Amino acid sequence: MTEPRAPMLALDEALQRLVAGATAAHIGEVETVSTLDALGRVLAADVVSLIDVPPQDNSSMDGYAVRVAEVAAGAALPVSQRIPAGQVGDPLVPGSVARIFTGAQVPPGADAIVMQEQAEPVGEGAVRFTAVPQTGQWIRRRGEDVRAGATVLVRGTRLAPQALGLAATVGAAELRVVRRPRVALFSTGDELVMPGTVPPSALPPGTIYNSNRFTLRGLLQAAGCEVTDLGIVPDRLDATRDALRHAATHNDLILTSGGVSVGEEDHIRPAVAAEGRVELWQVAIKPGKPLAFGAVRRAQGGEALFMGLPGNPVSSFVTFVLAVAPVLRALQGTDPALPAPLPLRADFDWLRPDKRREFLRVRRNAEGGLKLFPNQSSGVLTSAVWADGLVDNPPGQAITRGDTVRFLPMETLFGR
Repeated sequence: MTEPRAPMLALDEALQRLVAGATAAHIGEVETVSTLDALGRVLAADVVSLIDVPPQDNSSMDGYAVRVAEVAAGAALPVSQRIPAGQVGDPLVPGSVARIFTGAQVPPGADAIVMQEQAEPVGEGAVRFTAVPQTGQWIRRRGEDVRAGATVLVRGTRLAPQALGLAATVGAAELRVVRRPRVALFSTGDELVMPGTVPPSALPPGTIYNSNRFTLRGLLQAAGCEVTDLGIVPDRLDATRDALRHAATHNDLILTSGGVSVGEEDHIRPAVAAEGRVELWQVAIKPGKPLAFGAVRRAQGGEALFMGLPGNPVSSFVTFVLAVAPVLRALQGTDPALPAPLPLRADFDWLRPDKRREFLRVRRNAEGGLKLFPNQSSGVLTSAVWADGLVDNPPGQAITRGDTVRFLPMETLFGR
């Protein structure tokens, strides 16, 4: 008697279970890296400033440092000193002004900067102004950006270029970061052929080039992972189990594509069950229903998380950005939640919705709406290249041109 299938999980419930498993297995190891080399890494400790930024009052303009009370429009004042950035001027002589440049420390006694566009040279060594400044004009005050003792970057931050600049601003030459996730990747399918091994003109009948290996490896690398690429594993239970055991040894996560359905040649589920555990199998989304999650035992103790993605290229891509990316974030201690969708106008009709939650490949147009890729098949990888986001469409929800839909930009779905 055939065992009845468990009902498909809703995506939100599946994500709760995925994130809980990844959070429990979070990467506890940290390392110190040069701030120059920390792009994309996740902070393992707060960055606290030991200095004020800027460290002293400085000029935000090329111009003249003045005492406001001594400036009258049209009156000439002598220039008593010249202060380039990086040099410290003398106290401002009463009745005089100082030539000053952007970033230079404001001399004691000065209380405003007049930009050079409002100044006219008069004879030798004097200047007159076309406007009277206000007190504090064009002066960047000490500590107005950062105060000594302030936390400028918090633990769990993924370091963007501007965050590296902020760390450098407060003098942090090195940063404590979470070790990169180690992910083993392999594909299953005797029909798969690697580009370069067989020219297109000689591709045997029934075979296809392995695109998922390139897509998933690129997504993992973009997410900052160390990838162990195990290539293509034959469609045999023993080979699949061997690959899982090998992959579990030194990796935090094993990621596969293909072989996760219920056919006789789909060996992933029985292999994972034999080498560890399977926690969920099917999720009520389209594309991407056969999404697997579990763990594989390590011979030395402990376990590596396992995620199996569908073999269809769009299904594999969509399930990565919806499910694998949150798991990778949870492993590193960052926020795993999917981004909040943007309400945008649908400039298309979708009148035959699926009973599952759908993720439609769309692209923003010049009119501020969304255009739908005409072929939403899970095998049409061109749709994922053309699209700049996904419409998150509830189960059974028809879309009529002009409706407001939930738009997920691609750039917010991975690499956060």
